[in-house]
Amino acid sequence: MTPATPQPGVPMLVPVLDIHRFDEAALARYLAGRLPGFDGSGLVVRQFQGGQSNPTFHLTTPSGAYVLRKKPPGKLLPSAHAVEREFRVMQALNGSAVPVPHMRLLCEDAAVIGTPFFVMDHVAGRIFADRVMTTGAPAERRAVYDDLARVLAALHAVDWRAAGLEGFGKTERYMERQVARGIRQWEQVKVEEMPAMDQVGAWLAANLPTDDETAIAHGDYRIGNVIIHPTEPRVVAVLDWELATLGHPLADLGYACLTYHMPPGPTGVTGVQGLGYEDTGIPTQDEFVAAYCAAARRPIPQNLDVFIAFSMFRLASIVAGVWRRKLDGNASDPSAVGYRERYRGMAEVAWAIARRLGA
Repeated sequence: MTPATPQPGVPMLVPVLDIHRFDEAALARYLAGRLPGFDGSGLVVRQFQGGQSNPTFHLTTPSGAYVLRKKPPGKLLPSAHAVEREFRVMQALNGSAVPVPHMRLLCEDAAVIGTPFFVMDHVAGRIFADRVMTTGAPAERRAVYDDLARVLAALHAVDWRAAGLEGFGKTERYMERQVARGIRQWEQVKVEEMPAMDQVGAWLAANLPTDDETAIAHGDYRIGNVIIHPTEPRVVAVLDWELATLGHPLADLGYACLTYHMPPGPTGVTGVQGLGYEDTGIPTQDEFVAAYCAAARRPIPQNLDVFIAFSMFRLASIVAGVWRRKLDGNASDPSAVGYRERYRGMAEVAWAIARRLGA
């Protein structure tokens, strides 16, 4: 019997992939008494399909539903896949204007299931895994994107000291450190020559913005990393905080704008460049930036293109790492195909922006 076609926005749950199998009985024993009303029996584990970062699992218990995120198996880059940092920042944001799932527990003992992990409440809603909301009436899409901008502004308005995030990241020279890190990550995963990556990294290092601001930066803020209410056009949870730190808010904004500089991808709509999307309700980049700035009560930035080029370069280095993990056999999703072409395309776009800015 052919399985039913999934509804748009409904997360796909599949049996745990072979590469990510762990001792579910050991997990049940660990969670017994640590989750409300759970005595260790009746645990059902399934994996969320997709994603190239920390493997994510849906846990069904007789008393409730939860989500588990863990580090992937295999050799990892230093500081990568930091589930501990994800847990800390979401726990700190609980009760703020930024919607996040309720954190239940963090287990840093790799002996339990093979890697550190955390468990949080499951939040029902719609997830659009690509970078574009592909369904809905124009008015609904516009409302979702307006709320996406509002929530990002709310994140940057959070007092990170009062939230208990002192020491979560350095508070100066964010762009300088991030560019250096992106160059370093590229060198660590590099398996072929890609001149645009080297050129963009060098240009960014020599042309960083002189202004410096500090806010909680998500690092991967896009529609694919939020949960939209099941029936209403609003964000009910922000997910995937592994790249979060204290950083420049315009880096987050520039990253959220990458979709306007990316064409449709090989497996989905990763961008809107060249699509003629104006009648869909999806705002233009200028409109999205204006909505963010209105909510953040700040002027329209004149140097956003530098942050967009930086974000594209940083994402390219991450995608190159996914391709490297695919070659090494430990990608979070075995469907990590086309990632060589993706990172190379991103590098070329970043270099085109740099050239337009005078490189």
